[in-house]
Amino acid sequence: MPLNTQPNFSEQGKRYFQLFSPGDDFYEALIDMHRDLSDEQSAMVNARLILLLANHIGDIGTLREAMAIARNITPSPTPAAAQL
Repeated sequence: MPLNTQPNFSEQGKRYFQLFSPGDDFYEALIDMHRDLSDEQSAMVNARLILLLANHIGDIGTLREAMAIARNITPSPTPAAAQL
């Protein structure tokens, strides 16, 4: 299963009038999920969410591709930040 990196958000039975609206709904839900959590709790929730979604996807090749893309697009720390 190839990794779909194009916008692909939707909610069954809901009609959107703007292409970005479903992505905005997801982002809002993601922010709400972290509300009032400590940094440690937030990291744990992220880890659990990743594992749940990885299990749902199930295809190891797709997951490896996603991990490689996620790691490669993470900005490197600036030299000043690396010294801290």
